[in-house]
Amino acid sequence: MLDFSVLTPKIVFEFTLRWIHFLAGVTWIGFLYWFNLINVKFQKSLDAELKPKVNPSLILPTLWYFRWGAVVTVVSGILYYAHILAGEPVSGAGMPLLAWLVVVAVAYAVIFQLVRGQGALSKGPVLAAATAVVIAVMSAAVFAAYQRFGVGTNPSFAIGIGGGMGVIMLLNVWGIIWPAQKRLLGLVPLREGQDKAVLARRAFLASRMNTWLSLPMLFFMGASSHLPFISW
Repeated sequence: MLDFSVLTPKIVFEFTLRWIHFLAGVTWIGFLYWFNLINVKFQKSLDAELKPKVNPSLILPTLWYFRWGAVVTVVSGILYYAHILAGEPVSGAGMPLLAWLVVVAVAYAVIFQLVRGQGALSKGPVLAAATAVVIAVMSAAVFAAYQRFGVGTNPSFAIGIGGGMGVIMLLNVWGIIWPAQKRLLGLVPLREGQDKAVLARRAFLASRMNTWLSLPMLFFMGASSHLPFISW
């Protein structure tokens, strides 16, 4: 028997946010996997004279859904996360959410510089190791901050870690991948001294980083409800 009496405005609002979050997330991550698992090899198979004919019709619409899917995913996720933090028995959402945003912003500032680095940092394994250290420090900082503010539930911790990676992935899309692709596709002119090969490598590394980050990100997001292993 259906019982709609349990559907309070709060429940409906939170469920709507989650549904939007899931829908946009499937779109975003689906295109992320397509770029890395299919398009990278496909681009290598294209003759140079074919790329200007194929890519504008193929890549531009894909990038539109890819980058705006990322925005909707993260914005709806943060709104939902604020409701979770507001339900913590010891503290409200304001200060923990602000602390979380500051920690994630600092982590991304470091990652942004790493991706733009030259030399050894342009090698995938080196960048992956450096990124793993940054993510570990970010997670520890989130945990320490939440202990200080009295946040102590598994959903708050798990989404704080997984969502932090999601925000970093979003910033990679808009801060590195899309600016590079605009120049590679000829939508905006190259700046003086810019090298297309360097831009392509930078976009590739940021995209590959996002692909690998999506694995622990999805783990922690799923663990928020189904694997209660973080608490204090």
